[in-house]
This record gives sequence, structure tokens and C-alpha cells, in this order.
Amino acid sequence: LDDRDPHYFILQSGLASAEKPLMSATTVFTAPAERFELAAGAETLDVPLSFTDASGLKLTKTFRFTRGSYQIGLTQTVENTTAAALSASPYARLQRTPVRAGYEAPFSQTFIGQGFYEQKEPGEYRFKKISFDKLSDDPFETTQTGGWIAMLQHYFVAAILPTAGEQATFSGKPSTVKGYLAQYHGPLKAVEPGQTGSYVTQFYIGPKLQGELEAVAPGFELTEDYGILAPIAKPLFWLMKKAHEFTGNWGVAIILLTLLVKAAMYKLSEAQYRSMARMKKFTPRIQEIRERFAGDREKLNKAMMELYTKEKFNPLAGCWPMLVQFPVFIALYWVLNESVELRQADFALWINDLSSPDPFYVLPVLFGLSMWFQQKLGGQMATMDPMQQRMLQFMPIALTAFFAFFPAGLVLYWFVSNLISIAQQWYITKKIENEPLPKPKK
Repeated sequence: LDDRDPHYFILQSGLASAEKPLMSATTVFTAPAERFELAAGAETLDVPLSFTDASGLKLTKTFRFTRGSYQIGLTQTVENTTAAALSASPYARLQRTPVRAGYEAPFSQTFIGQGFYEQKEPGEYRFKKISFDKLSDDPFETTQTGGWIAMLQHYFVAAILPTAGEQATFSGKPSTVKGYLAQYHGPLKAVEPGQTGSYVTQFYIGPKLQGELEAVAPGFELTEDYGILAPIAKPLFWLMKKAHEFTGNWGVAIILLTLLVKAAMYKLSEAQYRSMARMKKFTPRIQEIRERFAGDREKLNKAMMELYTKEKFNPLAGCWPMLVQFPVFIALYWVLNESVELRQADFALWINDLSSPDPFYVLPVLFGLSMWFQQKLGGQMATMDPMQQRMLQFMPIALTAFFAFFPAGLVLYWFVSNLISIAQQWYITKKIENEPLPKPKK
């Protein structure tokens, strides 16, 4: 939270009667002390703020902070010292400008906007992400039972969590002052003369700690932005977390996770590399056919198909294992991109933040070299036409420049993955090369 531009992001709260607010953003509260500190051995810290208006109403806000928790409790009380009954309701709003705070790779920017746990039917809810641009075009307001509203950004979430089971009105819209608003209004509650009314609201302001958000509120774990690949991504993060518990280093945990994933995918990789190795072994025959039918595309294709049929190999066989592995690789990308645990996490030497780019570009260069070596080892370019060869040769250079802006943790994963793939490919290629070359069939 910050009340300064350009990263303006504040939380406001208060009570409103049926006719008017009982306090405003300019209301000055007083506190019994200038400083509050959680005592040794205590689990909670209460910070009371009080205000008495001109009519004699005494309003108190008590913020409760809990050791080791990013949840904050707010109890607002109104002491009705007047002669008339009073009806009041609690409200809270998050207001922020849509400026991203901190570094994000220009080619992998994450979502920034509102999150809303919307009631569709009694007992049935869905999580909605709403971009600030959409709020400008289509602001909303809805009354429902339960749910919550939040502001989302990379790694962090700030949420208003009303009391479960209470009726609540949620709204999202552009602010008339600056930025955008995520608002909550609670139900009206009557406070008779001489009585005190209390209203409780919870907030969560902190990191999207994976595996801990389920306990905050129903559906709150959906703020972990894995999308449709969550069933794959969550077990992968669990494995990485266990590896971190074992090693104490998130960079080493990424390396161990990469080893585990590559080991699990070995059979698929083996099929892919065996296909590539067989293609390389038949390169002289393929080149001879290309030269013989260089001027006749139809005869060339027919001769190639006859070769594939006679020798019983398929040049596309290596693609299917790659397609099967693709969802796992994408899920790994989101795990490494979304994990706040990697933020400011030290790895080794000069890499002291796995969520930021390598400051000396060593990892991206090593990744590019490993990709170039893998291409040479595979030998696929020998069977391609010159245009395809030039495009493939350019890929390591282009991806090195691309990965220079990516978080170091992501580049570390791809580099280690390439090294393992090179070892697997070398081993399988050698096995195929040592097999006798089949004689051409008549």
C-alpha cells in the first residue's frame, strides 16, 4: 500500500448510516499511543482508533494484527449516545492506480486488475478476473451472500473479506479521483439509543503464498493464477517446495524439479530422440533422393514416402511426444513465473533474485549455446531446405535475446532442461548409430 503517485494504492474503511457516512476519508481519529508493537509471546496486537462526532456518536476502529499472518481484522463499533435509533452499515474500499510495481519481463507480463468471488446460485460461486480496462467500459455492482473482492497483481493480493454468510454489496468501477475502486458495503444494523453496534470485516494484504490461501476464504486460492493448467501446476509446485525444504535453496530446487520432470518424461523423450536419430542415420539416403528428384516435387514426395514405408520410420513420430509434454512445460512456466517464493530468492554467485533477469546475461547466453549444441547433435538441419536451415540457425540467437529479459529462475530451468536433453539425445543417438544400417529394399 502506498499513498504516493505513481503507485497509489490505499485501503479505506468506515461506517455509514442510511442517510450519510458517519465518517469520511478526512475524518481524523486519535490513538492511545504513537507506536504499537507485538509483545514477546503474544499472538495478536490490537490497534484502537477513536473519533467522536458533533452529535456525540463515538466511533472506534480496532485493527487486529496476528503474528505470522497477512490477515488483518477490523472491528468497527458505534456507541449511540443520542436519543434516536441509528442504522449503520460497514464499508471498505481498495483504490489504486493501474501502474505495475516492481520488475516484470516485457514478454511475460502477469495480470493486474480486480478479482471477484461472485455468487451465481445459492451456494455456487465462481472466480472472475476483471482488467482495469474492462472496468472502465463495464463497471459493476452486485448484492449477494458471501464472497470477496480483491486487487490482484504479480505475486501479491489485497482483498476485502466480509463475514461469511452475510449479505454484501460489491462494486468495481473507475474512481472519480484517480485509479480504480473495489468496494464492499455490508448490511444495515440497527443500534438503539444507549446501545453499541459492532461490525467485523477481514482483510488479506500480502503475497500469494501457495498452499496457504485456501484457509483465508473459500475460493481464495484461485488468486494463484495458473489458469486451466492448475491440476498440473499445483503438484509441480509441491515437488519444488519439497525440494526446497531438502536443499534450502530455490535455485537448487528448480534444478531438482527439472531432473524429476525430465526423468518422468524420459520414455516420451526417448521416442522423440530415437525418431530424430533415425532421421539422421538416413540422411545420406534422403539427400540422394533430394538430388535425384530436385526438379520434380511430386516424384520427390513419392520417393520419400516409399523410403519411410520401406524402412518403417516416420519423420513426424518425434512430434507427438513433444506435444504430450507441452502442457507440462507450460504449467512449469506458470509455476516459476507465479511463485512469490522465488521473489528476491538467492541462488548462487551474482544471481540473488530468481524473479529478476540475470544482470550479466550469463544464463541466457548459456541457454543459447545449449540450444545451438542440441541442434547440431540432432542433425535435423541436414534434411531441411536452405530456408528452413537458416530459420533454425537463427533460433538460438533470437531466444537468447528473448530470454535476456526473463526471470533468472525460468532461464535456469530451460538451461538445465537443455543440458539433460543433450545427455539423453547423445546417449540415444549413439545407440542408434551403433545399430547396422538397413540395406535398401528392392
